[in-house]
Amino acid sequence: MKKLNFSHLRSFLAIASLFLISCLASCNNTDDSASTTTTIESVNTALNTPTDGSPVQIDVPTQTGLPNNTYFIKGTGFLTLQKVYFNGVESYFNPTLVTDTVIVITIDQDTPYENVSSELKVVTKNGTATYHFVIAPPAPVLTRGFSPVNAADGSTMTIYGDFFLDPIVTFGTIPATVISSTLTEIKVKVPVGADKQLVSVKTISGTATSTYAVGTAIFDEVGFYGLDFPSWNNHTIVSDEKADQGLVYIKKKMDAWGNIQGNWGWYDKIADYKGIRFSIKAESSGKLRLIFNGGWSDDVAPELDVTTEWTTYEFTWEQLQNATRVQNISFKNTSKSGNDGIENTFYIDNIGFVLKK
Repeated sequence: MKKLNFSHLRSFLAIASLFLISCLASCNNTDDSASTTTTIESVNTALNTPTDGSPVQIDVPTQTGLPNNTYFIKGTGFLTLQKVYFNGVESYFNPTLVTDTVIVITIDQDTPYENVSSELKVVTKNGTATYHFVIAPPAPVLTRGFSPVNAADGSTMTIYGDFFLDPIVTFGTIPATVISSTLTEIKVKVPVGADKQLVSVKTISGTATSTYAVGTAIFDEVGFYGLDFPSWNNHTIVSDEKADQGLVYIKKKMDAWGNIQGNWGWYDKIADYKGIRFSIKAESSGKLRLIFNGGWSDDVAPELDVTTEWTTYEFTWEQLQNATRVQNISFKNTSKSGNDGIENTFYIDNIGFVLKK
């Protein structure tokens, strides 16, 4: 016996209800008095979730649409509907949700939004109507943040992510000049005053903001303040798109109870920060201890649960024995099988400071 998909049923009933409401407000024609002229008057919202967090609005005219979202096309002459196209790509319509004045349509998920005509086309037996309608990309996302983190004013920074269509970049509230951009990468000139500012990318569909600020790196593509990792650790510096931030990260295969030890330095200009951050993943899920400023004993070294996916960890100065400086950052493998320590490979990236709010 087939199982009824209640999720699909609820969606259909919701669309049908909205369709009826829309028709009560705008459908004056019957099958016997169908319009012979095909026109498009507006495209209105239906089952849409705004990407900017604003309240859902139903049956409101809009000039932009998102793939895989549902809309009302309003006009005349739709009873003999044959095809609906957005930017040249056909979207399926349910004939039961079409009247002479309303079409309920879900924009096909593969509809393009870059270098396109921004045209909606409705084809009926009586003719064709076109309407200027912009297909927007999903809201932008920052997949690997930006690099370099400690970028100087006037230098070039690269921002990594997706859906960067006609991006506007700001550092805090400071606008930046975009040098070049693709859907996945932006090169931008760092403006004066960018230090300790979050980086935001805004498009027609929303805004993405970095979780860390300019100038806060301890390890980015290189180490800062002498707090890097000496070569005798036998670790590898990897450069590829699997990084959590930018392109460069650390890989270290650690024996049971093995470690990677950072160089000793001294950095005490931490008044603007509440603690440190770093991102880690492992070849196999396991455990790793943070050894901060030489605190190797288990009672002061926080133990981390590490998975095979990048996870960002944050520790406040209070959690780090009320630290007033950073002298050393090291890590110790505490992965176990039963009571026995086991080998594991760890990946470490984006070590830096966390700004106070």
